[in-house]
Amino acid sequence: MGVSDNSEYFMQVAIDLAKKGGGYVHPNPLVGCVIVLNNTIVSQGYHQYYGGNHAEVNAILQLEQQGFHQWNEVELYVTLEPCAHFGKTPPCTDLILKKGIKKVIIATTDINPLVAGKGIEKLKKNGVSITLGVKEKEAIELNKRFFTYHRLKRPYIILKWAETKDGFISKYSFSQKNENIISGKETLKLVHQWRSEEHSILIGYNTLVKDNPYLNVRYVEGKNPIKIVVCREIPEDIFSYNMFKGTERVILFNTIKEEESQNILFKKINWENKEQEIIQHLYELNIVSVLIEGGTKTLQAFINQFLFDEIRVLKSKKVVFNEGIKAPISPQSLILSHTFENDTDSISIWKRD
Repeated sequence: MGVSDNSEYFMQVAIDLAKKGGGYVHPNPLVGCVIVLNNTIVSQGYHQYYGGNHAEVNAILQLEQQGFHQWNEVELYVTLEPCAHFGKTPPCTDLILKKGIKKVIIATTDINPLVAGKGIEKLKKNGVSITLGVKEKEAIELNKRFFTYHRLKRPYIILKWAETKDGFISKYSFSQKNENIISGKETLKLVHQWRSEEHSILIGYNTLVKDNPYLNVRYVEGKNPIKIVVCREIPEDIFSYNMFKGTERVILFNTIKEEESQNILFKKINWENKEQEIIQHLYELNIVSVLIEGGTKTLQAFINQFLFDEIRVLKSKKVVFNEGIKAPISPQSLILSHTFENDTDSISIWKRD
């Protein structure tokens, strides 16, 4: 018996399952698994949170609890190569072999040097039939953050801003925060969804002082990202700002001090080379993605150095400022990934070519 004719369908189910772990598994990859018997899914699982069971373990345990015994007749579909090393949990390959599963279908190999082909090799050596590359493109897209982190030795970088119909990102001055709001409620909810999917979120000093944002995900269910602010000097009243009012980790890139206490890390950087240094430090801190929501100055600095993977622009259909701070200027060479709109805004997502 070969691999099921429905292999792409089963792998897509596993990919959709994996997405449920979005925001909770960083710096680990998103992984989903389904177990198939006689062309029917009999169990499924996904990696739910960092340090928790891997997808294969959850799917196998679910069947085990039902007293299942036909292990040598099943096909196990998994979106990423099973691990063969001890990390936070034991190797998934050992459990697959212990159960006597004979057919494993894998979307893509794992780029992490700790795994990178070793899981497949171990399974093959022990008589397991491996099919590799089913829905590989979709599986790599699913884990673009994880793959970028290991391949380029830096986090996946998303630049995001909202701009008015006439191209402004902010008014020069405003007394009430709501005077400077550009996006509609539905779009704000989408932004919070995006925040929940990323490992960290970054702003510059001007955004901290003028907008005093919380940088959390209060409009959706999800995990708050690590909060990052970049400021040359450290204001005396730094802890009075809203972004410090949670329990999430906060990183302050600055030129004054290097210190860590409780959930707050002060990281000293060279201001002349700050963008490169920030990205290098985030990599060293095992942060796999960063959503940059700063003002034009911060965003343009990353654009000018081509330090990004995506640019997400929320353009209002209605709000006009007439004057203010102009939105950043994007490179000409971007590829429009997709665009959609709601009643108040048009949303465009661009990727590097």
